[in-house]
Amino acid sequence: LIGLWGTNAFLNWQRIKRTERFINQLPELSRILANATQAGLALRTSLSMAAEELEDPAGEELARVARRLAVGEPLEDALSELTDRLPSRELVVLVTTLVLSNRAGGTVVSSLRNLTETLEERKETRREVKTQLSQVTVTAYAVPLFGIGAMLLMNAVMPGALDRMTGAFPGQVAVVVSIVLYAIGFVVIRRFSRIDV
Repeated sequence: LIGLWGTNAFLNWQRIKRTERFINQLPELSRILANATQAGLALRTSLSMAAEELEDPAGEELARVARRLAVGEPLEDALSELTDRLPSRELVVLVTTLVLSNRAGGTVVSSLRNLTETLEERKETRREVKTQLSQVTVTAYAVPLFGIGAMLLMNAVMPGALDRMTGAFPGQVAVVVSIVLYAIGFVVIRRFSRIDV
């Protein structure tokens, strides 16, 4: 059961990291699409070109979209499936821009240029927030470790103190209460450090 939970948690973490890497590539993707469409290339061709130029995961994901477009799947369906695989607000905005311009048949260059600037700003904001939250994350792990370290230090200074404390019922209650409080503190700090940018 623990192994199953651990595997699931690891896969979930990998998926989140992959999505984050993809989001970080969106400004470059938007720039490539803007340049390609300005040069007169069709949107489908521009997506194929972006798939070749970008590294994974964006390159791999766009290659999948390009393959689906090559067999005749509508642009909206292929891009919608991409947003299902890699959910993010930034990608939804980019996909919506591409789909609407494809429907209207107008130029998408100016929209993509503006979107590129916006995505760059959001990328920088996300980086700054992540830097700030990393300090909070360190605190979340440091507080319980300091508690354990204090108990071990007390036992080193006064040998047998930990045994005497855990040997009596009030000491056992104190240890359990402190563990629960540290766990609550850890969870609360982690919850407050989850900011969706």
